[in-house]
Amino acid sequence: MVQKVNIRDIPEESWSSPKGKFGGASRGLSEALGRKPFSFDLKERHPFDVEITRISPGKIPYPYHSHSAQWEFYHVLSGKGVVRHKDGTTPIESGDAFIFQPEEPHTFINDGTEDLVIVIVADNPVGESSYYPDSKKWLVRSPERRLMRGEELDYYDGEE
Repeated sequence: MVQKVNIRDIPEESWSSPKGKFGGASRGLSEALGRKPFSFDLKERHPFDVEITRISPGKIPYPYHSHSAQWEFYHVLSGKGVVRHKDGTTPIESGDAFIFQPEEPHTFINDGTEDLVIVIVADNPVGESSYYPDSKKWLVRSPERRLMRGEELDYYDGEE
């Protein structure tokens, strides 16, 4: 029997930074299909992670960052916004698709008047880390997730 979920049955999880600059909500399709993100068993962690992310007007979902080994694919379902990348910014709208390979910094902002809804697919390699150029910090998984410059930091440190 095929394992199946419907997006309407997956609870939406929201987040916001302390000062409100960053925020959004997502539905984790992969986890709903049984993915165990912290497992080292490749059959449990799945070869990719899929989520539907919703960003309210004026919000940025996460700080500008790059991944050490992870690829991320984005497909805009509705709304419009701007992607920030190493060469500047690029407008995005419903129907657009784009990809970031490892070591390419990125984020986006919803500069429209309606929610920006994006499907995100990431390959989630074991041992992945991230770098945040604006605040010059690293996210390291060892195996728990830690942000640091030389000491452990809060996720939004230096961002707002």
